[in-house]
Amino acid sequence: MSDLLERLRGRGWRLTSQRRVVAEVLNGDHVHLTADEVHVRAAALLPEISRATVYNTLGELVALGEVLEVSTVGRAKRYDPNARRAHQHLVCSGCGTVRDVHPMGDALGDLPETERFGFTVGAVEITYHGLCPACA
Repeated sequence: MSDLLERLRGRGWRLTSQRRVVAEVLNGDHVHLTADEVHVRAAALLPEISRATVYNTLGELVALGEVLEVSTVGRAKRYDPNARRAHQHLVCSGCGTVRDVHPMGDALGDLPETERFGFTVGAVEITYHGLCPACA
């Protein structure tokens, strides 16, 4: 069973066949699929699954905090099941490939008090942009 399915089962989330197949499609490391890519892969496993069901399920998974919604400039949102381990993203400016990265240090701690402007900062999102080997 996938890590995401285990987490959902542990939460008592009702796993219909449609929800299960969406979770199965999202399983793995460095998975960053668009909703349409999730639908295509899910339909290969469960032909009767609708696009609306995929979108609704992804929305529920994001609301539960079990899947991250990754936005990249000028591209469709992507869905990342690696919601339990803090990480950042590396995005190819050419093809849009997204990879999880785990930089050293504390990004929140690297922001000096003088640059916080009185904000109580609770989270940091950093996206690194560059070219993957195929696009370089």
